[in-house]
Amino acid sequence: MACTLTSEEIAAVVAFHGHHCPGLTIGIRAGEWCRNELGRAGDEEIVAVTETDMCGVDAVMFLTGCTLGKGNLVYRDYGKVAFSFYRRRDDRSMRLLLNRSLTSDLRQKQAELAKEDVAGHKAMRQAMIERMMDAKIEEMFHFLPVQETVPHFARIHRSLPCAVCGEEVMETRLRDVEGKKCCIPCALKVPSPS
Repeated sequence: MACTLTSEEIAAVVAFHGHHCPGLTIGIRAGEWCRNELGRAGDEEIVAVTETDMCGVDAVMFLTGCTLGKGNLVYRDYGKVAFSFYRRRDDRSMRLLLNRSLTSDLRQKQAELAKEDVAGHKAMRQAMIERMMDAKIEEMFHFLPVQETVPHFARIHRSLPCAVCGEEVMETRLRDVEGKKCCIPCALKVPSPS
């Protein structure tokens, strides 16, 4: 079945992100699946783990209520278009991995267009959006078991001053450099012993 979100909900996601593109559409469909199957996060009940930092993360955040600030949106820099969703109360979870074959022909056509063919590129992007919005959710994603246990609830750690710049740093982010507790930027600048 095609996307079940209302046109108003889709417009709100697009407004939140700033534009509608194929990447946002992927997140719209992943967020739609999460809301339909697991619900929306009131606090930390629903957890989303994203393996990408592309446009779709904004849609997942907007539709599911999972955010970095609450600690129930976790970013893993794996470079994969995949989202894992967890519901804490019953340990239900699922990993959604983009099925690239859904738009592979359109991506190939777009790759063959001249860079100067702005109208052609725009038409291919719109065709990808429409195909993904009209696809059955089972055509959009491969549904796989999650690869990790549900992330812990957000933790609050004390802050300590960096030995180099003096700025307050979450204790778990301090690095030990030559016996000094440094923030990550300062730790990267401190020359190592020769």
